[in-house]
Amino acid sequence: MHNKSLSELSTALQTGDISSVELTQHYLDRINQYNGDLNAFITVTEDRALEQAKAADKLLAEKKGGPLTGIPLAHKDIFCTKGVRTSCASRMLDKFIAPYDATVVEKTDSAGMVTLGKTNMDEFAMGSSNETSFYGPVKNPWDTGCVPGGSSGGSAAAMAARLAPVATGTDTGGSIRQPSSLCNLTGLKPTYGRISRYGMIAFASSLDQAGPMANSAEDAAWLMNIMSGFDPRDSTSVDRDVPDYTATLNDSLEGLTIGLPKEYFGEGLDPQVAEVVETAIKQYEAMGAKLKEITLPNTHLAVPTYYVVAPAECSSNLSRMDGVRFGHRAEDPKDLMDLYTRSRGEGFGEEVKRRIMIGTYALSAGYYDAYYLKAQQCRRLIRDDFLKAYEEVDVIMGPSAPTPAFRFGEKTDDPVAMYMEDIYTINVNLAGLPGMSIPAGFVNGLPVGLQIIGNYFDEARLLNVAHQYQQQTDWHTRIPDAFK
Repeated sequence: MHNKSLSELSTALQTGDISSVELTQHYLDRINQYNGDLNAFITVTEDRALEQAKAADKLLAEKKGGPLTGIPLAHKDIFCTKGVRTSCASRMLDKFIAPYDATVVEKTDSAGMVTLGKTNMDEFAMGSSNETSFYGPVKNPWDTGCVPGGSSGGSAAAMAARLAPVATGTDTGGSIRQPSSLCNLTGLKPTYGRISRYGMIAFASSLDQAGPMANSAEDAAWLMNIMSGFDPRDSTSVDRDVPDYTATLNDSLEGLTIGLPKEYFGEGLDPQVAEVVETAIKQYEAMGAKLKEITLPNTHLAVPTYYVVAPAECSSNLSRMDGVRFGHRAEDPKDLMDLYTRSRGEGFGEEVKRRIMIGTYALSAGYYDAYYLKAQQCRRLIRDDFLKAYEEVDVIMGPSAPTPAFRFGEKTDDPVAMYMEDIYTINVNLAGLPGMSIPAGFVNGLPVGLQIIGNYFDEARLLNVAHQYQQQTDWHTRIPDAFK
């Protein structure tokens, strides 16, 4: 049952071949069996899930259910869930019980989906390996000695091990696409503003975007249909009609022009990863697409630009976590300053502290123009590179990550080396574009992802391009032997 697509599960539920309670219990049993080895879930909401499943079965029996009614999913623990701990994998919010639901949670609940629990992540979504979590690192199901990627590593590991049929993630600089690449998943980061950020605890407000993590482009399209749309409670939400993302999945790729940035295939890219990605791109050429080399000349500015903008925004967003308004509160403070300093010192991990310090420095008097303002100017140059490229091509392709999954501890002592893991994904967030990662092959038994980048609000085309590839290949169907 855990190897079936959302379409197959939906049909089985609609015809009564299986009940939502039976399906939900199946996944809960798998979580109980495997989560101890993977640490993919922070909180498992077993009682709540079974209640939701019973309600879904009632709707299905009355023929009132929708296509996703009764299907379980996992939410990244960055989305507020009413009455359930929402921790952001931080000691700071370890005891925080959200008083309301994020819009994404509201939408999945309204569709009749069943929440299995909240998945582990890098603390406050800051990291590329899921090693910064207060609850310990998440392990990659393909090799438990390797990281699953971050920050949505818990959702990625849960999906790869088939502990959930679909999951939500968030992507600030690659945090859906990079773990999808490392865990053999299809992960989509939509256009900024396509999915509401309301109730999604902020890291960097101008970069954060929610999206689906699935086993296939078709499954991602199903989830996009219910996650997307305007939300008046989110000032960054775009008021634009939502298409049926499943309607164009089978469109032909004949005449599609694919841009290949020369900057994505140079120094820093693992040669074996490059070979896998190039083979995948040749498959597209065989399917009727045209290839065109392009240049994104300001790509080299992406990492330094991101690591000014994102820390500056995180410094501002996390200022509310002070032991008074939100978060962990130090015991027996001597005075107000002691309360602030000890609460924040005890509540935040090292990577979060590092980024807060960088961001506070960049925003400080005398440095704002030199760093933050300059970074925003560089951001515009990066965006303009993409817009110029889209005058000549329909989509852009390249690697999702420069390497396959790496070993635990391999990069934790070198923050810059860790930051470079997002070299191919960061500029998509800086420009606000949609991008996705799909399984493209393996290197030494570890998955490799192909990244597809589209123009603004072109998610339907990305899903179509990904789906057509998945009709010709079976990489996305591969499951780690230990979890079959």
